[in-house]
Amino acid sequence: MSTSSPADPAVSPDVVEIESTLTRIAYLSNRARQHERLMALAGLSLDRAGAALLRQLAERESMRPGELAVRLSVEASHVTRQVQHLERSGLVTRVPDPDDRRAQRVQLTEAGRAAVRRVRTVSCQGMQAALADWSPEDLHRLATLFRRMVDDFVSHGDEEAAAPHAG
Repeated sequence: MSTSSPADPAVSPDVVEIESTLTRIAYLSNRARQHERLMALAGLSLDRAGAALLRQLAERESMRPGELAVRLSVEASHVTRQVQHLERSGLVTRVPDPDDRRAQRVQLTEAGRAAVRRVRTVSCQGMQAALADWSPEDLHRLATLFRRMVDDFVSHGDEEAAAPHAG
């Protein structure tokens, strides 16, 4: 099976540009300095891993640690350490899994929900400032296309995961 390279005519120049731009966005948003600035503005002292875990939990009522590890693409032991730290900070709590009382789920506390709200508010304010010169129509179009792209990425990833591997 051959893979396409940017010089490969099978890869659209627009796709190459999108991939390059997404790489830059990921780099810019994951810089340590950017994270420290965001946390300072939000009045929090969370490392990047803790902030990522809280954001994941904010998307769902609660999750098992193994689910969090998969969603964050990290080892389960990493999630366990982060959960312990966030639990000591009062931002998360463990609760029995209603489907299996032997298992536990992790959920945000009220303080954890407030922390996520502060981070999102500060993050959105920064984004609003950066995009201040964009028209409402362009902002709506970008939001629609980003949502569509993420949905397609998720769908494609699910299809790849379900496909039998040749071996």
